[in-house]
Amino acid sequence: MATPSIQRPTTTALFVQSAISFGPSLVALMIGIARLPVGPWERGFLALGLILVVSSAFTPAKCVRDRQEVAEVTNRVDKARIDKILIEQDVFPRGKV
Repeated sequence: MATPSIQRPTTTALFVQSAISFGPSLVALMIGIARLPVGPWERGFLALGLILVVSSAFTPAKCVRDRQEVAEVTNRVDKARIDKILIEQDVFPRGKV
């Protein structure tokens, strides 16, 4: 018996919404840093801060995704074990009445 593959709950609408919210906000902040009336050192510091914030935002998202995948694999293994036990257990033996 083949087990069905796990379908991710991410929809196209969720992906588009996250891209629409992330892309323009990142571009707007980059334009704001570029047009800010400060020297190159301050602008560079703000740009490095922006890179750090963006990369640190992806890290928790990846950790949450990895935890969910581990939980799904664990749940699938547990379900397979339970199914095997139930199949091996003959609750209603045939021939004995």
